[in-house]
Amino acid sequence: MSTILTAAALPALSAADVEAALNTIDDRLYTYVLAVLLIACGLYFTVRTRGVQLRHLGTMLRTITSSRSGAEGGISSFQAFAVGLAARVGIGNVAGVALAVVAGGPGALFWMWVVAVLGMATAFIESTLAQVFKVRGRGLTFHGGPAYYIRHGLGSRFWSGVFAVLCIVAVGLTVVMVQTNSLAGIINATVPSVQPWMVGVVLIVLTLPIVLGGLHAVARAAEWMAPLMALVYVVMTIVVICMHLGQLPHVLAEILRGAFGADQALYGVAGGLFAAVLNGVRRGLFSNEAGLGTAPNAAGTATTTHPVRQGLIQSFGVFVDTILVCTATGLLILLATDTYQPGKQGLVGAVLTQQAVVEHLGEWTTWPMVVLIFILVFSTVLGCYSYSQVNVNFLGGELRAEQVLGVLLTAAAFAGTVLTLPIVWALTDIALGLMGLLNLVAIVRLAPWALGALRDFEAQRAVGVADPVFVGHGNPLLPGDTADGVWEPRPERAATTSSQAPAAGGEA
Repeated sequence: MSTILTAAALPALSAADVEAALNTIDDRLYTYVLAVLLIACGLYFTVRTRGVQLRHLGTMLRTITSSRSGAEGGISSFQAFAVGLAARVGIGNVAGVALAVVAGGPGALFWMWVVAVLGMATAFIESTLAQVFKVRGRGLTFHGGPAYYIRHGLGSRFWSGVFAVLCIVAVGLTVVMVQTNSLAGIINATVPSVQPWMVGVVLIVLTLPIVLGGLHAVARAAEWMAPLMALVYVVMTIVVICMHLGQLPHVLAEILRGAFGADQALYGVAGGLFAAVLNGVRRGLFSNEAGLGTAPNAAGTATTTHPVRQGLIQSFGVFVDTILVCTATGLLILLATDTYQPGKQGLVGAVLTQQAVVEHLGEWTTWPMVVLIFILVFSTVLGCYSYSQVNVNFLGGELRAEQVLGVLLTAAAFAGTVLTLPIVWALTDIALGLMGLLNLVAIVRLAPWALGALRDFEAQRAVGVADPVFVGHGNPLLPGDTADGVWEPRPERAATTSSQAPAAGGEA
């Protein structure tokens, strides 16, 4: 006898059931799949590049200081770095680090450092590939990123389209919503007179004019906003450290003991060495974004003489995000002995960080911290527009489509401040995780292109070329030729060598 199932016979799923199921998928995806793959890829790329993130740290610093100009009307290397930094340095650096320290104890901070160092190699590979496979956009701009290197490097139209759609929806809409949702909650908890909808209105007024101006307007805003806010935050931490200089060796010792389970008193509320590793790794990966395929969308827009220059610059962005800004948050909390005590549940998230600052510097810091957190989130919203706009262009969208994206992103920013988003939070994490899986497969397969570009860069530096210039056609260090119209020698100097010929994708 067959049984006919009707809709009425099926169990009804409540929103809580859906949320629980999504959270389970999210937790397993990040804990058992993505975290392992990201760390494995970081180790792999560190070995294959012979520790590029350490060997070329000085080059990164020199490149950053010399990359503010030379774009000839396009997006400069520094602007692309600032857009990537704007998206990286957000609420995760304030709230995420606090959550990691509470759950995993002081040792979680050490594992965030480990993830960042490995992630710098991954960021170098994916951002170099974004440059190698970039294409010309309107005017003097370029477009590049995972969708482009999946399409042109791997020849997959389908999977490049899947990545582009995921990025537009996840980064351009849902990430924006969860960022502004956190912002509104933090501000309302700190200053109850400021209602969430008020935060949303301010975001509309600030965001819409900039995003309607397109990528150039976003780059100009991020160029000063993101580095300035990161600098202010780090300087504030330096002041606090100077006030508690005698405690610093003890705090650093706690971080190391907690990282290796040497002192049970330093475990977080989740308990155990595993909690320190898991929380440090997960929060570190979420904060610095290395391998998720987001930052390469900004890296591919830059006008530069060599792909490796931008790869090094974006790798340095991971250093700034985690080694500087996340460490700043961790030290602010660990030095605040009245606000935070290992193994005890108390304040969590950004409220914990904010109260730690109040303990160190006084009640007057409440409003400055609110403003700082607001600008961190606002800069992340602008970075999300940049990432999404690149993928809109990839799918064939031009100026009108970009403007529609700007309006939708601004609406999402407002909606995030007034809605409760438990399911959206989980869906966002899952979508970002799927983007990361696609991106990791692509960059592992395409690694020979980035490694060839690195060898080309180092070979030119070895013979005294101060500013190496990349040519992607007929280059014996590459697996093949790059796309036409970008990294080709200029006709008037076609007879010159690769180490001398200016490339069409670079600066004059």
